[in-house]
Amino acid sequence: MGILSRASYVIRSKLNAVLNRAEDPTETLDYSYEQLRDELQDVKQGIADLTTQKKRLEIQKRRLEENVEKHNEQARQAVEQDREDLARQALEKKKQKMSQIEDLEGQIQDLQSQQDQLVEQKDELQKQIEQFRTKKETMKARHEAAKASARVNEAMTGAGDEMQDINQAIERAEERTEDMEARSQAMDELREDGVLESQISDESSLERELEEVRQKGSVDAELDTLKAEMGKAEDGDSGSSDADVSEAELEKELTDESTQVDVDESEVESELDELKEDEK
Repeated sequence: MGILSRASYVIRSKLNAVLNRAEDPTETLDYSYEQLRDELQDVKQGIADLTTQKKRLEIQKRRLEENVEKHNEQARQAVEQDREDLARQALEKKKQKMSQIEDLEGQIQDLQSQQDQLVEQKDELQKQIEQFRTKKETMKARHEAAKASARVNEAMTGAGDEMQDINQAIERAEERTEDMEARSQAMDELREDGVLESQISDESSLERELEEVRQKGSVDAELDTLKAEMGKAEDGDSGSSDADVSEAELEKELTDESTQVDVDESEVESELDELKEDEK
């Protein structure tokens, strides 16, 4: 096999594979059915044409038969008038018409035979078309049922192309949702840690610092009250060594707390004065 032959064979095989994938059996069956119906219509048209031609020949035959009768009558009249020559001419024309009639009868017989043959073919073709139509509808129903079953199985197993697209869409949606959830949690943590300030909050950083100072002052006042109740004023007795140890341990624990914030009240007053000057 030469190069061109091999290339042609490969191209034909590829085209055949593409056509097989693109072919819809139901459309093919419907097209084949229409082709058979067109062929049946051509046969019927052929029968109609033959019948028309045969009728024309039959009309010519009747006219010739009328002429035969006419020439026969002319021959008798010529004999009655003792015109043998005219009678001979009439009989000769009669003979010619008789010969033409024989030819027409042969042609009419041939056309009749062709017509009978076409009628048989038409009947057989019509029978085949009816059988094919029944088989076509059955095959189409089976094909649609198989296609529906395949779609259901693909949907249940996720093996179809559409289900693959849906699964991919679900995966992308899950990834985006997880990203948004992670981002939301990160923003919450940053906001709680004070790294990011709320844009809709009315509190400024200065107000938050003042609130912390107020809370510390409240704690100091409560501590003084607690000391007074326990008889541990600043000018009082220092107490025993055990009490000193307890106070040292307590002071150490309070100092180690990460949330403890020391704020100088003079610094707060200075910042407030600066803020007032800026507002002026």
